[in-house]
Amino acid sequence: MSVLYGGIEAGGTKFVCAIGTGPDDLAPVERFPTTTPEETLGRCIQFFRERESAGQKIEALGIASFGPVDPNPDSPRFGYITSTPKPGWRNTDFVGTLKQALQIPVAFDTDVNVAALGEHTWGAGMGLDTFIYLTIGTGIGGGGLVNGQMMHGLIHPEMGHIRIPHYRERDPFPGICPFHGDCLEGLASGPAIEARWKTPASELPPDHPAWDLEAEYLAYALVNFICMLSPQRIIMGGGVMEQPSLFPAIHRKVGELLNKYVDAPQVREHREQYIVPPALGNFAGVLGAIALARHLHG
Repeated sequence: MSVLYGGIEAGGTKFVCAIGTGPDDLAPVERFPTTTPEETLGRCIQFFRERESAGQKIEALGIASFGPVDPNPDSPRFGYITSTPKPGWRNTDFVGTLKQALQIPVAFDTDVNVAALGEHTWGAGMGLDTFIYLTIGTGIGGGGLVNGQMMHGLIHPEMGHIRIPHYRERDPFPGICPFHGDCLEGLASGPAIEARWKTPASELPPDHPAWDLEAEYLAYALVNFICMLSPQRIIMGGGVMEQPSLFPAIHRKVGELLNKYVDAPQVREHREQYIVPPALGNFAGVLGAIALARHLHG
């Protein structure tokens, strides 16, 4: 019998729990809304305990969490969700709670870093050593790999909170980020789109002016990341990116903003192969968590 691993994708809107070894062995999968830490983490614990009672013993658990978080294993607050704007979740001991309840090794990182690891293991990041993964949804986050290692440092990347041009004559919307107002997340996340246009992003038609503005804001961000990190590929997931008109508009606007400065064929001529959706689709996060658990188990 193969060794089984557990994975949790912890998002600001929903959690996903799964057991398996990879894309061809991922069952069962359970999704539930993100409520309070006590209720939500309790449902995670219940999920894995029920699987263990059914004979599915897992050797390690990987967690891909919304943030900010403390991903440093040497820190006394390792595994905590820290200064998140998510109400009720500040200073939540995510890893400690799961580790104490399940008595198994637990690996932990940001949702975007872990999704990047999943794509590196089985998806659009295979064979690359430096690339980024962005999620555009309830919030905006970015992570990835540099020289084959997940991005860390002082804490971890906070790509959703960079500052981008905001021409208030064209877009007087002040932004919704409780920390920065009109940072990238404050202007271009799903809730920002809904607050600006008074309609959920999923209900806006493809020809709505919202999408041209969204593509412009995201293109500004991508140009900054391309110039800073020189990624071999950019993978963009999240609910907002499900709008079909966004990718072609972003490809075009990134080319216009770079203005042929970055002398690489991927950027000059093949942006549709350079800025791409996740190959693992909506499973990138939870599969990345499985990959993280596999790495921990060795």
